[in-house]
Amino acid sequence: MKGKIYMIPITIGNIQMDSSNDIPPSSLKVVLNLRYFIVENLKSARRFLRTIDKDFDIDNSIFYVLNKHTDNKEIYQFLEPCRNGKDIGIISEAGCPGIADPGSTAVAIGHMENIETIPLIGPSSILMALMSSGLNGQQFSFHGYLPKDRGNRIKKIKTLASNTKDNGAQLFMETPFRNNHLLEDILSHCPDHILLCIASEISTENQYIKTKSIKNWKLQTPNLNKKPTIFIFGLI
Repeated sequence: MKGKIYMIPITIGNIQMDSSNDIPPSSLKVVLNLRYFIVENLKSARRFLRTIDKDFDIDNSIFYVLNKHTDNKEIYQFLEPCRNGKDIGIISEAGCPGIADPGSTAVAIGHMENIETIPLIGPSSILMALMSSGLNGQQFSFHGYLPKDRGNRIKKIKTLASNTKDNGAQLFMETPFRNNHLLEDILSHCPDHILLCIASEISTENQYIKTKSIKNWKLQTPNLNKKPTIFIFGLI
């Protein structure tokens, strides 16, 4: 019998000593019994495991690093424990694995081999941002990271803003150190009536979530540098 793939959400903000409170006990119970992990970031994954159990057996656990540089042939090999009847956990650097995260590739290979995937309950910055935005939760799209090239980024921003009328809320994100540049482009190239939700540092003591029109954001612009943030365009 093949093992299973468990998708393990972890805390969204910095991992603190009480971060296990963000993860339901049923999910924690599964995680504590695993010894094979596919992780986006080795250091943060180990820290998370030691946070939920200071005696977690890190030394006798196997970690495979899956990031944007990992070759698909390596990912295929990562699933060997499942082929031998062992369960594997997939851990993102923050939040839910497989969402704006390279872990989805391992899951896709698993489906092709009839390896069962089980998603565990935990925090998702994307859904938490949408829940608290006041924008259209009935119809929405998540676009991940916008283009790095400024010209292409501005074109994408204009497209997303125009899509809010017929396609509902438009969610996207940026690498934290480029947040202020993205916000500057948004305020310079979006119509004043478009609503923008800025959901920053979700689930931390510095959480900041506000929805205002582009016109009103121009009057008072927050500093988002190095702060994990979800942006949402919408209309009411």
